[in-house]
Amino acid sequence: MLEKLKTSDAPRSAVALLLTALIALGPTVTPAFAASKTTVKPATAATTTPIQHLVVIFDENVSFDHYFGTYPVATNPTGEPPFHALPNTPTVNGLTYALSNYNPNLNPANGTGAANPFRLDRSQASTADQDHDYEPEQQAFDSGLMDLFPLNTGTAGPPPSGTGVTQTNGLVMGYYDGNTVTAMWNYAQNFALSDNSFGTTFGPSSVGVINLISGQTNGAVATLNGTGDEVNGGPDGSLTVIGDPDPLGDACASPTRNQVQMGGQTIGDLLNAAGISWGAFMGGFNLNIVNANGTTGCNRSHTSAVTGEEETDYIPHHTFTSYWPSIANLNHTRPASVSEIGHSGPANHSYDILDFYTAAKAGNLPAVSFLKAEGYEDAHPGYSDPLDEQAFVVNTINLLESLPTWNSTAVVIAYDDSDGWYDHQMGPIVNTSNGPDDALTAPGFCGTAAPTLAGYNTTANPNALGRCGHGPRLPMLVISPWARQNFVDHTMTDQSSIIHFIEDNWLGGQRIGGGSFDAIASSISQMFDFTQIRTNGTLILNPNSGEPQN
Repeated sequence: MLEKLKTSDAPRSAVALLLTALIALGPTVTPAFAASKTTVKPATAATTTPIQHLVVIFDENVSFDHYFGTYPVATNPTGEPPFHALPNTPTVNGLTYALSNYNPNLNPANGTGAANPFRLDRSQASTADQDHDYEPEQQAFDSGLMDLFPLNTGTAGPPPSGTGVTQTNGLVMGYYDGNTVTAMWNYAQNFALSDNSFGTTFGPSSVGVINLISGQTNGAVATLNGTGDEVNGGPDGSLTVIGDPDPLGDACASPTRNQVQMGGQTIGDLLNAAGISWGAFMGGFNLNIVNANGTTGCNRSHTSAVTGEEETDYIPHHTFTSYWPSIANLNHTRPASVSEIGHSGPANHSYDILDFYTAAKAGNLPAVSFLKAEGYEDAHPGYSDPLDEQAFVVNTINLLESLPTWNSTAVVIAYDDSDGWYDHQMGPIVNTSNGPDDALTAPGFCGTAAPTLAGYNTTANPNALGRCGHGPRLPMLVISPWARQNFVDHTMTDQSSIIHFIEDNWLGGQRIGGGSFDAIASSISQMFDFTQIRTNGTLILNPNSGEPQN
């Protein structure tokens, strides 16, 4: 590894930092692969852009205003990592003076939680999980008035340190700035940030991950333990996922939790058919590892030093693959070798997050990689936090920047849902739904009913009930030597825009079909400039402070 660093484009000063950072990526484990003396480097697939490797870091539960509402202006109190914007940094659609001081969430209907947006400092990185279910999110939006967040999605406890509004359901109005989410702001300074990207639909984590992989939450074909996380999708009797079910049959699925299996195609199916290497890398997926705290199997866990909470490394309803039989690895079978990673084999493209680092360092980076951190580092409030997330993201990107493949790599940082955190911008309702769990414009209504609602084939029709969207606005960043520098993209995108880019880059514009949102989503290609690679396309950050090291 050290020899590769010396011969790569990474700055010499970054070597020591990177080697230190790699230690923090997780337990040191010899992968349980079959004996393999050599790693076979796959042939490079033809692409329409210089991007040969796309890495999607899919984190948890952040609204755009929660992380970027005051970008690029930070408070810079003593004792917190400072942030000072570069000259000519573009502004974002963020928290204006009026929104900060005369916010519609001062609405007395919010009770004691009625509040303006307020800054959470670095000592308040640990917060309660807010309500981010399909219906409460719509109720908080209140027909686009965006004025009922404390009432509908706010959660008071356990609160962060502080007094006043932090002790009420008005906590949902809190946001961080560049003194806490320092790495994210520095990535935005040096690469591309979107301020107009949304959850494909309303709803929590499972909804977000299903939209990322298939663009289609309708079409559940089997359930276990009831249908509490699904709604009837329409007259054909199909089901649409609106909650957080575990994947049906996953070895780590809860025996008492609602479980579901999805039908239809995924981006994984399209990549497989085209022979393109890809992998889903998930924290805790390797059930053979014994963590430092003695936990193993489905109970592998870490305790965050920030939140003090112990959380399992693998969370079944955050999985990228287990909902669909064609791409599932329900028994968490290990790959036979490092060279299998990204290709067909016993693991069926599903691996542990540690396998990603093993493959990357062995020169076997797949064309497309989906990454999910171990639970305590995935940013989900209640058991994770922005500082643990920062360590995971920075360590991962620092590693990628050290590899010979960096000049053909792009990293997308995206999120599964908003957690219910306040955001002032409502997206367009490109897909309506008038069902029992809809409540955006009135009870039972999220937009106006589609005129062809009766008698349609739900799995092939984008107006399936329970798919109202776009949902909340979420952060999205693109980090690459080909990304535009210090750029804010205002193009409307959603989670399925990432699928759209993959399809255009590797698959000749093929779409998933069956009502997938990838057919109507914009690409993320405008966040790149493919006319010339940047000479300053590497940014090594400190994983603890988020500050630049080069």
